[in-house]
Amino acid sequence: MTKRNHSGVSEVFDFTKEFKEKSETAEPCCNNCSHTTTKHQPRMPNIKIFSGSSHTDLAEKIAHRLGTHLGKVVSRKFSNQETCVEIGESVRGEDVYIVQSGCGSINDNLMELLIMIHACKIASSHRVTALIPLFPYARQDKKDKSRAPISAKLVANMLSIAGADHIITMDLHASQIQGFFDIPVDNLYAEPAVLKWIRENIEGWKNSVIVSPDAGGAKRVTSIADRLNVDFALIHKERKRANEVDRMVLVGDVKERVAILVDDMADTCGTICCAADKLVMAGASKVYAILTHGILSGPALSRINKAPFEAVVVTNTTPQEEHCAESDKIKVIDISPILAEAIRRTHNGESVSYLFSNAPL
Repeated sequence: MTKRNHSGVSEVFDFTKEFKEKSETAEPCCNNCSHTTTKHQPRMPNIKIFSGSSHTDLAEKIAHRLGTHLGKVVSRKFSNQETCVEIGESVRGEDVYIVQSGCGSINDNLMELLIMIHACKIASSHRVTALIPLFPYARQDKKDKSRAPISAKLVANMLSIAGADHIITMDLHASQIQGFFDIPVDNLYAEPAVLKWIRENIEGWKNSVIVSPDAGGAKRVTSIADRLNVDFALIHKERKRANEVDRMVLVGDVKERVAILVDDMADTCGTICCAADKLVMAGASKVYAILTHGILSGPALSRINKAPFEAVVVTNTTPQEEHCAESDKIKVIDISPILAEAIRRTHNGESVSYLFSNAPL
C-alpha cells in the first residue's frame, strides 16, 4: 500500500513490518533501575501457525515476519509407516494456519497435511487455512488422454473433506485448479518479487526479452514484459513423452539481447536447458531463467551446470539449500514476506489483491 507523507510524496507502507515493530516496546525492568527490557505485547490474537515437515525453514520465516512463533506439533511414523501427528497446544477458537509445501516426499507430506487439518478441526479451531506454496499434483489438472486421472481435483476434494476452510497457494500450474474447490482459494503470484529481482540484479534488463519456454506460459510472460516495458518471445515445444522434449521453435527476436526465461516450475529442467541452448543459437547475449517452483529433481542440477545460464533464479516455495550447494548458478528469492502478509490480511479480514501486483518490503 502507498501513503502520502507531509511533502505529498508517495511511499510504500509495509504492514507486517509495522505490526512487528509495534509488538515490542522498551520499559524499565523495575521501579529503581535505569536498565530497560523489551516488553513483548500479546501476539496476534486468536492465531496459530503450524508447520508440516516439508519446509520448516519457510514456516519459521513467516512466523518471525509476523512477530509470533510456530505452534507445537509432533509428527512421527509408526513401524508400518503410518503417519501420526499430535498438536501440542490448544487450538480451540483459534485461527489456524498450517504451512506445508508439495515437495520432498510428496505423498507423505500430503497425508501429514490432511491429518493436521483434521486434528485441528476436531479440536474446535475456529478456522483452518492450509498454506501450500507448491500445490501437489498441480500438473495433473486435466484429462489429456483416455483413462488419465485428474489428480489435482482429487487433492482438492481431500483437502476439503479433511476440514480445510481456506487455501492459500502460489503460482498454480493452471489457474482453473481454483475451480476444483468449493472453499475460498487465494492464488498468490511471485511476479512482484520477480520484477524486483530483475530490476536489481540484471544490468541490461531494459534491453531484455522475456521468453516463455512453452505456449502455456504466454500470459505470464506478457504480463511481466508489459510491466517492464520490454519485448517478449515464445518457444513452441513438442514432447515425445513426459519430461522429454522432441523439438523447439523460437518465435521472436533475441539477437544481441538479454533473454530471460520465465516459467512457473522446473522439475528435471530438460525444457529450460533446451530453451537456453536455442536462445544462444539465436544470438542472445546472456540467458537467465526465473522459476517460481524450483523442484530440480533427477538430472536437473547437472543439466543446469552444463547449460549456458548466467543464473537460474528460484523462490523458496521448496527448500533450496542443497541445490545452492551443488550449483553456483542457483539464486533464491525469499517469498516469505508475501505469504506472511497474506496471512496477516486474511486473519484481519483485509483484501489480499494488493499482493497480486506489489511485493512487501
